[in-house]
Amino acid sequence: MQLHIYKDDRELTVAVADWMVKYIKETLQHKDRFTIALSGGNTPKQLFSLLASDAYQDKIDWKRLHIFWGDERAVPFDDGRNNAKVAFDVLLDKVPVPTTQVHRMGTSSPEESAIEYEKLLHGYFDGKEHSFDLVMLGLGEDGHTLSVFPGSTILNEQQSWVSAVFVPNQNMWRITLTPVIVNKAAKIIFLVTGSSKAEILPKILKGDLTYPASYIHGSIHWFVDKAAAVGAFGY
Repeated sequence: MQLHIYKDDRELTVAVADWMVKYIKETLQHKDRFTIALSGGNTPKQLFSLLASDAYQDKIDWKRLHIFWGDERAVPFDDGRNNAKVAFDVLLDKVPVPTTQVHRMGTSSPEESAIEYEKLLHGYFDGKEHSFDLVMLGLGEDGHTLSVFPGSTILNEQQSWVSAVFVPNQNMWRITLTPVIVNKAAKIIFLVTGSSKAEILPKILKGDLTYPASYIHGSIHWFVDKAAAVGAFGY
């Protein structure tokens, strides 16, 4: 685990963009493609906007990227809550990623969509040492990550890579990667900003298995702003 703490979300966003540019370039020196699972949320949205800007767009070989998602809400693509829609609007419609290399999660039938997405991932990663080259994750105030919430049966999953889950307090189906496939990734980044995360962050960093984010293991980089770090480090 590596921890990176920044003054605010703006400084953090620039740091993550620079880190990604360097990591993607290094990976593509010895691989023909780079696979990444994107996250939803406001902090990734800021990052996507920066990566699509004139200052960063030409620093990444977009034609060699293969795009996936960590989770998705079971709402139509034109719904503003749809993670893929946000990513397209802010980033993917502005950079030259081939459409055949962008893999949205289906949303019309959550359970069938989960099965189909898992088949897709097996086609990419079976027999490989790692799954994704990079998985982007966020952290909820309740300790959830992806669409894996406290008490979820997904936390006991040992085989399935993708699951459909109904979230009662949101009255919504969601499709999510499971820790099984995420923990096989070459690298994982958590983006954590804001004082609302200050209470939960130290519990996750200590590995409290009450919370789903503690089930994520591997080569993890935590990108955290001072507002979120105050609970763990007294900033």
